[in-house]
This record gives sequence, C-alpha cells and structure tokens, in this order.
Amino acid sequence: MSPALPVKIERALRGRLLSFHADPRIVGPDAGHRYIEDGVVLMSGGRIVAVGEATALLQRIPTGTAVDDHRGRLILPGFVDTHIHYPQTRVIGSYGEQLLEWLQKYTFVEEQRLRDRSHAEHVARFFFDELLRHGTTTAAVYCSVHPESVEAFFAESERRGTRMVAGKVMMDRNAPEALTDTAESGYRESRALLRRWHGRGRQLYAITPRFAITSTPEQLEASGALVREFPDAYVQTHLGENLAEIALVKEMFPAAKTYADVYQRYGLLGPKSIFGHCIYLEDSEVEALAASGSVAAFCPTSNLFLGSGLFDMRRLQHGDVRVGVATDVGGGTTYSMLQTANEAYKVLQMQGQRWPALQAFYMMTRGNASVLGLGDRIGSLENGREADIIVLDARATPAMAHRMECIDGNLAEELFLLMTLGDDRCVVETYVAGRPAKPM
Repeated sequence: MSPALPVKIERALRGRLLSFHADPRIVGPDAGHRYIEDGVVLMSGGRIVAVGEATALLQRIPTGTAVDDHRGRLILPGFVDTHIHYPQTRVIGSYGEQLLEWLQKYTFVEEQRLRDRSHAEHVARFFFDELLRHGTTTAAVYCSVHPESVEAFFAESERRGTRMVAGKVMMDRNAPEALTDTAESGYRESRALLRRWHGRGRQLYAITPRFAITSTPEQLEASGALVREFPDAYVQTHLGENLAEIALVKEMFPAAKTYADVYQRYGLLGPKSIFGHCIYLEDSEVEALAASGSVAAFCPTSNLFLGSGLFDMRRLQHGDVRVGVATDVGGGTTYSMLQTANEAYKVLQMQGQRWPALQAFYMMTRGNASVLGLGDRIGSLENGREADIIVLDARATPAMAHRMECIDGNLAEELFLLMTLGDDRCVVETYVAGRPAKPM
C-alpha cells in the first residue's frame, strides 16, 4: 500500500503534464522540460504538493478527493504577462495612429475616467475576466495616475486570489491636467499605495513612471527615491518604442547620452526593472540593461499595430539582456499569450530568427516568471509552487482538430499549433491558487 500524503489534498488534476525547469535555448530542446503523458498534480492550501505519474499518485489520495479529469489535454503552469495596461481595455483596436498620437487621441481620454472608483472597479473586473479567460494568472500591470485605480485593481486581484505586480502611473507633464500628478504627490501617493499593497497576500507593487516624456527630472528623482527606500519593489516603464518618442526624449534630456541613460541617472535600472518594448537600443543601452539585470519586455502585437518596429530578440539575448514577452493591451491587440506568441514568431521570422514552440512556452511560463523574480513561486509544476495552472485543448476548434489529425503525438508540433491558431477557446480551465477561476 502506498504511503499517505502528509497534507489533506483539496483537488487533483489529471492530464498530460508539461513544465519547464530550464531554458531550451541554453540546454537544448529536449533537456529543459518534463512531460508526463498521464500525470497528476495534487494541490492543497493553494500550492502544489505532489506531481507525478497518475498510477502512483492516485493511489495515495483519499477516496472522495475531487479529481478534475483532463486526460488528453495539456496541463501547464499559468501564463505570465510582463507588460499590460488595465486602463486601456476600452481603447484596444483603436484605429490608425502611432504611439504619441495614439496616446493623446485614445489612451489619455479613456484613462481620465478611472479617477471614478466605481468605473475603475468595473474595468478591473472586466480585465481580470479577460486575463483568466485566456489563461494568464500573473501580470505586470500599469494602472492609471489615480490612486483609486490602483485600489480597485489590487482589491479585485485580492478577491480573486491572483498574484499580480502593479502600480500607479506617475506623470507630471505632457498629459491632460486630469491625468497629471506632481513630483511630490506622485511620490507620496505611490509610497502610500506601496506600503499598503506590496507583499499583502499575493500582491506586489511596481513603481511606475510612465515614460521619460511624461515625467520631469524631479519626478524621476522621486521615483529613484522610492527605489532606494523600497529596494524590493518593482520598477516598470517604457524604453525605445518609437523613433519620434526617442527623438523627443533626446530633446527633453540633452545631458543624457541615451534614452536608457535618462533612467540610469535616476537609479531606475536593476534586476526588478521592466522596460516595455526596447526596439531601438544603442549598443551602450544593451550593455546597461545587461549589466543592471534589467528586463526587456517584447510586445509584438503592440509593436506591429502601432507601427513601432521589430524587436530584435537575438541581439538582446546575445547581449545577455533578460527578455520577457507581453501583450501590452491596449496598444497590443489581444489578451491571449498564445496569440501574442503567434505574432512574436512572425516578427522574429521576418528577421531570420528562429523561435521554436518549446522556447515560446518556456518564455510564457517559467521564463516570464523568472525575469519577474518569481520563478521560485510560480511558472512551473513543482512541489511547493503556487498552484496557478491552466489546461489547454489543441482540438478546441474544427481547424485545430483537423490539423491535429496529422500531428500524431509530436509535442512540439502540438505546441506550435496552440501558439499559432489558439486563443481563449483552447483554455479549458484556469486554476488560481488551486481553484477553478475561468469565467463562464
């Protein structure tokens, strides 16, 4: 008789288990993951307590334990998104402008509405529904300039039990008056929100100066002061997204050698700093990101939709820059990490760069968790990890089922099908801290 488990099992998931323990780009395609054709994940107290072959583990759980039977489907860690804007849910798909004009015409208009707490709560509910519908269980999120938007966001995340990284945008110039704070008020409000939410349950805070164009030197200095005061907090902002943006930054900060140098002067580079886009970087900027351990967030659908440019992953990875992949809603056009991977693959194809499916799925799960410094908590199916898990069906649509007839058990081809034709219809269930959470 098999020995009893040391804890009470609240739920078991049975299916085809896939989890990454190393980067396939470094260790090779077959050495970076563990795959179990008929496996079980046991969960208790919001954590994974055992992972293994179904025949062995099912004998060890008490009769009557809830077993969700997903045989034939893939069970993976939840997706992680490294750059997304929750106030922009209602501007996604807005026509015909590039970055700076798009911000003024669409984004800044919509973000002003989030000063109303009830509206912010409504948007937050929709935002979390969409993330969980698409299998995203953790994200690095921009709120609006209003503290009410941050309170609404974290309260909704706390209610759902999700692990999120988020912060109040800081902007004290080059935005409508209703969307600006001051260097002093931005510091004070961010500090209060950080002290209230960072480390509360599964919530984490990101110091968030929107980008250099919308912050004075005084506000960037205040952001740096927050970093020094709270070194375990995150930093998130934008870098090198658009040529007109870069030209304006150089005009506004003539003493800085580069765009990245603006942030470096104020102490905003570091291993917990996430820089959205990073399309146009000088060699010295690549070196600065690598030396500081900063993260470049690859936002393919946004870069294509706004006509910004093509992200050069090979260059950054060869330069030892840590890279994550992200949706960047609402400049990005999908909440789906699968469709984001689809567009990322095409962006890289256009530059002669390979991005195999195993590499893509590593990046969307453990890779993104690792660049956020959360690889010891989420991103893999391992004992002790938080039980944020998704179930994917590669036969979810007629076209996919038809294609699967030819794949014949090839895992890499199945994953590639999921990332090219998949979307929320492929997500059978999303588990947050061990509980089913996909909206109906």
